[in-house]
Amino acid sequence: MKVTEWTERLERLAPVSCGCQWDNPGLLAGRGEKEVAKILIALDATDEVVDMAVENRVDLLLTHHPLIFKAMKKINDQDFIGRRLIKLIQADISYYAMHTNFDAAPGCMADLAAEKLGLLKTVPLEVMGEADGAAYGIGKVGNLAKELTLKQLADKVKEGFGLSSVMVYGYRQTDKPVRRIAVCPGSGKGMTEAAIEAGAQVLVTGDMGHHDGIDGAANGLAVMDAGHYGLEHMFVDFMEAYCAEHIDGSVEICKAPVEFPAAVW
Repeated sequence: MKVTEWTERLERLAPVSCGCQWDNPGLLAGRGEKEVAKILIALDATDEVVDMAVENRVDLLLTHHPLIFKAMKKINDQDFIGRRLIKLIQADISYYAMHTNFDAAPGCMADLAAEKLGLLKTVPLEVMGEADGAAYGIGKVGNLAKELTLKQLADKVKEGFGLSSVMVYGYRQTDKPVRRIAVCPGSGKGMTEAAIEAGAQVLVTGDMGHHDGIDGAANGLAVMDAGHYGLEHMFVDFMEAYCAEHIDGSVEICKAPVEFPAAVW
């Protein structure tokens, strides 16, 4: 199968139209006519991932976060984005990213996160559109099957997403069991108001700033920061299974190892 056929199937799962206007998902580099025999799936197109793609002679690199976010006037070896793109193009590796379209599309990041937490009767935290009569968007809000203490919920988040720790704002203010939970994988800055409006008692997210966290707590919302990478690295395993089942089971699929970009010492 060619890259164009792969991208068509990937966009059946997460149409580019489901993404945010500021975003840049899609085929970002390389040839659409390239035949795909081996792919590499990663969360980010880091130097290590690009080197892994070149060393393993893959035909297609698939990531969640786009390496190119805004227009580039120059592509050279004077900055890290240019260097990575040059390596990929010289090695004839096509590069495709699925970002906010994967975050929002039905059955993708938001739903996967809600499933890991066991949330029931979920609705989008931020509605972006409608598909097949159902709303889709960024994040989810729903109810746990039974109430949990904030500490029990933190343990559930750590277990579900493979984390060693989470940071919790509002742990002093939240002394009663919680049941209505909002989850926003990736960056949840600016999502506290939406969570409060949805009646959530806790927002599970990443990239939470100090002021957003304490302001949420002041308004009765506990905020659980599990890290941007921590909540989204599930993209890699999910897409491995999806590609094998729905696109081409004969293709060799490589995965970047789970390596948290920041350490807690």
